Amino acid sequence: MSKLLRQKTILELLEQGPIGSQEELQRALHKRGVKVGQATLSRDIRDLGLAKTAEGYALPLGEHGSGSALPPVSRLVREFVVHVRRAQNLLVIKTTVGSAQPVCAALDDEEWPEAVGSVAGDDTILIVCQNNKAASRLATRTQEMLA
Repeated sequence: MSKLLRQKTILELLEQGPIGSQEELQRALHKRGVKVGQATLSRDIRDLGLAKTAEGYALPLGEHGSGSALPPVSRLVREFVVHVRRAQNLLVIKTTVGSAQPVCAALDDEEWPEAVGSVAGDDTILIVCQNNKAASRLATRTQEMLA
């Protein structure tokens, strides 16, 4: 299972409520068919910025307020986007295989005014912008996340 899908599963589990410990989280993941070691789970907890509360691990307050179970867009872009190309008022974003859908969903959650709409395949995202200038701004913003 990919890191992205594993972390999405962790977030889905935590949306149901806090989980008392790493061991409990590991067992819950195993029940969903996700085999993960303690070191990897610790990295995932850190990467996702999970909060340790009196009840256990929970989603940080304010995170994923839109109901999305995705990591921050800047992290997804940095980890999965290969390159960004502009063609007139269109952006073509290439990702690693299997990553276009979650990256596109995270980009959509940003609700950038330049973007009219988007379509994601397996490794390519097409974003339609209002005009060439808007596409240029959005391309620059996305490329800055790659740095």
